[in-house]
Amino acid sequence: MTNPENKEIQTSQNNEEMTMDQLFAQQDEMHDKLNKKEIVEVTVVQVSQDNVLVDVGSKKEGLISLSEFEGKEVPAVGSTITAVLVKKGGDERHSILSHKKAIETLGWARCKEAFETKQRVRGLITACVKGGYKVEVNGVPGFMPLSLSELHTAYKHYLPQGAKIKAMIVEFAKEKQKLIVSRKQVLEEDEAVRRTDVLKEIKAGDTLRVVVSKVGKDCLHLRFHGIEGLVSLENIAWKDPQVILENYRRGQRIKAKLLAINEETGNLTFGIKQLFLNPADMLKRRYPYMSTAKAVITKVSPEGLEVELGTKNKTKGFIAAQEYSEGFEGKVGETVSVAVIGVDGVNYTVNLSIRRFDQVQNRKVVAQYLKQAPRPTLGQLLQGSFEADTEEEEEETSPKTKKEETEITEGAKPEVK
Repeated sequence: MTNPENKEIQTSQNNEEMTMDQLFAQQDEMHDKLNKKEIVEVTVVQVSQDNVLVDVGSKKEGLISLSEFEGKEVPAVGSTITAVLVKKGGDERHSILSHKKAIETLGWARCKEAFETKQRVRGLITACVKGGYKVEVNGVPGFMPLSLSELHTAYKHYLPQGAKIKAMIVEFAKEKQKLIVSRKQVLEEDEAVRRTDVLKEIKAGDTLRVVVSKVGKDCLHLRFHGIEGLVSLENIAWKDPQVILENYRRGQRIKAKLLAINEETGNLTFGIKQLFLNPADMLKRRYPYMSTAKAVITKVSPEGLEVELGTKNKTKGFIAAQEYSEGFEGKVGETVSVAVIGVDGVNYTVNLSIRRFDQVQNRKVVAQYLKQAPRPTLGQLLQGSFEADTEEEEEETSPKTKKEETEITEGAKPEVK
């Protein structure tokens, strides 16, 4: 053989020797862990009707009861599973191992870390029992009270057996084999994040589609994407809000106007009447201030007259006693002319006045009179009289003056002798 070939053979033998050394070292390590009842990784060599046969090293095998895989997938030959020694075997009997206890041991460690760091865990509902659920977390049996299973208080089971959940460990005590989990805490955290995202998308003044969650005696409870809202009685309707409130039903989908968002609680304040025009504004548009109309008296009282305006809608009006004209006495059924002096925004009636109507009519008469041909003023009359007198005086004095002038002229001539 050449030197290169000798080197390759020698190297190969060294690698094989190192591999064998490593194998023996691994077997020794496994024996130590098994004897100390530490968790080990073993290879499945056979699956029988009752047991799973695994390799524990040194050409020895151990048994794991097939019942430990109930409800789970049975491991295939050649796969690696976790196990822990339960009972050491002899020359003629197999060692007894447990896959379930190994998973539990690892699970307790993981649960402890999750509890201390407040991490979420995944759980499996294994049974519905009185007062809650049996839950398996990382292979560890635990319990979830019914009160910690839903976002809102739950009085019955909603989760079926076999359901997978996300939860937080709220109580942990390995020495007492106690593990309590809460799904409600996870739901609340997710809800807080979702609420924040929803609230970012809306603002006061928006018209939203909501669901009636509860009809109260003096309010209406609404829900918008799971966020609670409230409509006070005064914001239900402009007229007869108590009557309108009784018409709503739980689960009904309606539109509402967002009035305010509580920054601390995130609760919403809604209004329904704000979606419609205020009847008082409608009356103000239909009956402007100091406009005139005809009204029919429907009731007479010491405080004043109740009347109706118009023929179709029959708008309610009121004439206070101090708004009568002098000597007026109204009777039911009588039609009177009135002037609009305002709108009552509470009772949605038009306030009217007969006295003001008369004043308006007087102003119209004066205005009409002023539109006629203008008459001469006193100054103009006096000026005309003065001019006439002047002309008459001139006519009377003019002849006398001429005669006097002639006489003076003639008198001035020298006397002829």
